[in-house]
Amino acid sequence: MARGEFAARKLRKTRQRFRWKKTSYKRRMLQLWKKDPLEGAPQGRGIVLDKRAVEQRKPASGLIKAVRVQLIKNNIQVTAHVPGDGAIEKVNEHDEVLIESIGGAQGGPKGSMWGIKYKVTAVNGVALSEILSGKKQKPAR
Repeated sequence: MARGEFAARKLRKTRQRFRWKKTSYKRRMLQLWKKDPLEGAPQGRGIVLDKRAVEQRKPASGLIKAVRVQLIKNNIQVTAHVPGDGAIEKVNEHDEVLIESIGGAQGGPKGSMWGIKYKVTAVNGVALSEILSGKKQKPAR
């Protein structure tokens, strides 16, 4: 290792290279949370543009009921899965939904749900689980 009288440049360069090993430095420099549609937030509100069925990936087969959502905070469009039996019937176009990450590896999709990284948790301010169980009714907007 260079430790001589004129080794400052080399020492500084190696130190700078090793800074990228530190998670805190890497996160600060790359600012990856700004590149994701929710911008680092745990949940996001959006308006339903249309309903669609997405085909599953290789080992499984079937149609995943999903909605195309335009986020309110930055107008980015994402596809979100609507979990639950017959849940897609409870969601209509122009409804306001609350979406959150499904939690796949490294922020990606989960299992055979290719290209879907988010799920719907609430419709018009009421939890989707409560609407499905019949405890509450979805308010009309």
